[in-house]
Amino acid sequence: MSNWDLMMPGMGLTAIGLAGVVISYAGIAHTFIDGMHALTGLTMFLGLIILAVGILDGGISTSNKAKATTLVILSISLGFGMYAFTLNSSDYTVTIAGILMAIAFPAIVIAYLAMKHPNLVKPIGSITGMAAATGIIVWLAFGFVSPDTYMIPAVQIEEPTEDITLSGPIFAIEILEESAQEGNPDYEPDVAIVSQGYTVEWTNADSVAHTVTSAEDFGETFDSSLMSAGDVFTLDTNNLEIGEYEYLCIVHPWMVATLVIEEPKEPQKVSIPQGAGIPEDGQIYYDPQVIDVTVGTTIAWDNIDSTVHTVTSGQVPEADGLFDSEMMSAGDSFEFTFTEIGSYDYYCTFHPWMVGTVNVE
Repeated sequence: MSNWDLMMPGMGLTAIGLAGVVISYAGIAHTFIDGMHALTGLTMFLGLIILAVGILDGGISTSNKAKATTLVILSISLGFGMYAFTLNSSDYTVTIAGILMAIAFPAIVIAYLAMKHPNLVKPIGSITGMAAATGIIVWLAFGFVSPDTYMIPAVQIEEPTEDITLSGPIFAIEILEESAQEGNPDYEPDVAIVSQGYTVEWTNADSVAHTVTSAEDFGETFDSSLMSAGDVFTLDTNNLEIGEYEYLCIVHPWMVATLVIEEPKEPQKVSIPQGAGIPEDGQIYYDPQVIDVTVGTTIAWDNIDSTVHTVTSGQVPEADGLFDSEMMSAGDSFEFTFTEIGSYDYYCTFHPWMVGTVNVE
């Protein structure tokens, strides 16, 4: 008799796993990471194993319930087998199916003989084993000496890859430390306002893996995949339309932030006027000397003086390395984009009395 105490949970796990696999592969549950495909599949097969144990407990049952259950299992298995066989693009699908059939058919025959004719099990098993060994040896031998030589690995020639060059200035976003704990700050800035043309760069400063995944379409617009500690994900905003994009971490879905793409801004102008290299009362060195801008603004310094100058971040005499125009001859320009809030002092290394400030809000 079948053991219904095993069959019922087996059928339940099979149904749950089957539903998860269908939902996941159908594209309904994109928030699942790829591992969910495997997890739901394992749940289904675990249910099938428990179900089989329940059916075969106490011997092979001939009851109508057991027969119906067996037909359901076979239907599910055949359905998924046909799906995998017809829609799978792997080159090894036919080979794997052939191997499974080569194992399954002799196993069914031997199992049947074990029940009906126990005295024939050993000779049939020996014949099957010798046939399998002979087939494997022949297959391996032909793999080395046949014109196809499928057992000899082909030499893979690696084609040179081109370095990917970022298309615009960098806007940095940080995945904060301990952001995996619900309620902690996660992305900094939480709302990033970026001009189209920038490259957004997320850096995982946490000790655990995260993702940067567009929320509305579950990663269709952009998706970093799993980012380990220290990993960087870059996104070219030239490929995005103007608008707001909410994104999240699919591993920790309470981590949510917003990326706002704006129309490209014209650079704010700062000029280096005539006579700026001469320290005189009332002389303007950078015009304007103090400028207030918002995050994401680009400032362009134009040297309209007749001598060389620099635009070097820091305070005399120490440069801080954030930006440096190097030597600007008459008529030269230098641009820098400010992506973080703060106050930034700068000066001319040739004429240290020339100082200016950029306030970023």
